[in-house]
Amino acid sequence: MKINIETIDHSKQNYPTVGDYWTDEDGTLQIRVSEMNDFFHEGMVAVHELVEWLLCKKVGITEKEITDFDLKFEGERIYGNLDEPGFSPDAPYIKQHTFATSVELGMCAMACVDFMEYDKKVNSL
Repeated sequence: MKINIETIDHSKQNYPTVGDYWTDEDGTLQIRVSEMNDFFHEGMVAVHELVEWLLCKKVGITEKEITDFDLKFEGERIYGNLDEPGFSPDAPYIKQHTFATSVELGMCAMACVDFMEYDKKVNSL
């Protein structure tokens, strides 16, 4: 297994998200995280993406299914709505997204980071 994680300017994300992943043509998992000028925040997003990818892959939810859903969700988003596509009851990966978020919550607790402040930072992008 080969995994490449990079931080990028938020404007360079494929769609309005702070974390994205895909498997490239040689089988490398690519994870892109929006720069937040905080290694721990960026690292938590990367861990979320990795956990979500692993759990989805294990049960056969494809990257295409996830991306298609996310793009549709974003295309239909009402201005001001900050909901994450992965929490939508229609998301094919709601369980995996929810668990990955619980990992982030646990990391915040272990590092004495206020999850609500972290979440505000992520949503500010």
